[in-house]
Amino acid sequence: MLRFIVQFLVTCLALWLAAQVVPGVAFSDTPTLLLAAVLLGVANAIVRPILTILTFPLTILTFGLFLLVVNAAVIGLVAALLGGFVVDGLWAGIGAAIVTGFVSWVAGWFIGDERRRD
Repeated sequence: MLRFIVQFLVTCLALWLAAQVVPGVAFSDTPTLLLAAVLLGVANAIVRPILTILTFPLTILTFGLFLLVVNAAVIGLVAALLGGFVVDGLWAGIGAAIVTGFVSWVAGWFIGDERRRD
């Protein structure tokens, strides 16, 4: 349970930072940011694996870079579902995907992985 809470907080931080750094990404208020983090977690658990499998040939051809487009599409989907969250185009989505991916990577490096400890 604690791991889910930490992941939620990291996602909130990553989305907030993306809104600060990437032009075209914005939130109307804090509750929208929190709801976007929840929806992004759900979309990453359900939609992203399906998109990753469907686009596997493109991912191979682009040496994995197409996964940025998949991540941007998932962020764009969340923005389309949530009224106060704006992602203005593909490049803003890719920028948000890069920022959220980097923040998640850094947080994972600091937090560590329970499976590696066992």
